Amino acid sequence: MIVVYWLERESAQAPAQARHAEFAEDALGAGLQFAEQLRARRRQGEGISHVAIQSELPQSVGHAGVADPAAGYAHYKRRIDPALPLGRPSGEQPKD
Repeated sequence: MIVVYWLERESAQAPAQARHAEFAEDALGAGLQFAEQLRARRRQGEGISHVAIQSELPQSVGHAGVADPAAGYAHYKRRIDPALPLGRPSGEQPKD
């Protein structure tokens, strides 16, 4: 599902009301177009702010248990020692 969220005010003194619109997982274009329409209304002076789009697509959500990697898994954002191999082995390993 794709959801567009925004805040809307009737007047400058009124409290903002949270709003949202839902779109099917294959309707990203429609969701983006809707968000742009909200931003255009804001530019015209309407009390709209905080326009955001969020998606949670079933085929893109990670598998359960990713917080508990296997004991042999090694991933570094920065090389602690350049001599350490990074990532998973691929193909034949070079002979020493």
